Amino acid sequence: MKKLFLFISFIIIANWADSQNVGIKTNLLYDAATSMNLGVEFKMAPKWTMELSGIYNPWTFSENKKIKHWMVQPEAKWWLCERFSGHFFAVHALGGQFNVGGMLPFGFKNGKMFGFISDNKIMNNRYQGWMSGAGIGYGYQWILKKRWGIELSLGLGYAYLKYDKYKCTKCGEKLMSSHKNYFGPTKIAASIIYIIK
Repeated sequence: MKKLFLFISFIIIANWADSQNVGIKTNLLYDAATSMNLGVEFKMAPKWTMELSGIYNPWTFSENKKIKHWMVQPEAKWWLCERFSGHFFAVHALGGQFNVGGMLPFGFKNGKMFGFISDNKIMNNRYQGWMSGAGIGYGYQWILKKRWGIELSLGLGYAYLKYDKYKCTKCGEKLMSSHKNYFGPTKIAASIIYIIK
């Protein structure tokens, strides 16, 4: 994972000087869920851009509730008309680690998270592990002003989750180790973007 991150970082730095357009963005949905995030997007070709986003949530809330995680999500986008404007199709990868217990992200209630962890289980247990996956997506970007825009996107795909389950959110007694193959949304974004020219 570290080698992939370093390779993608090298590509971004190598192309930075040659890029006429570079966008810096934040996903407002992640911000609302207390997860700090930042993305950098740059041109690769006339209708192609590459984005690298990072998400980080270090917080532990009252009664040891947490949705701690970090994730890196590189994404290649093909624009139908021109870069940073209008419709695009995308392919993305993802990888990261998580430590979740005592609460659900984004206010999920009465259902299951990742298709296997029920509300009751995640409220009373803690899950710690890693994930990796990939998906495809579609999005649209509106230009607000010369350098500002709003982007909405949705990605669907696959993620492999490997985790340890602990008895409660505070104690360290491990109950089991397991894994899950997840199919569903792998990216949901409502981002504000600033274009550097």
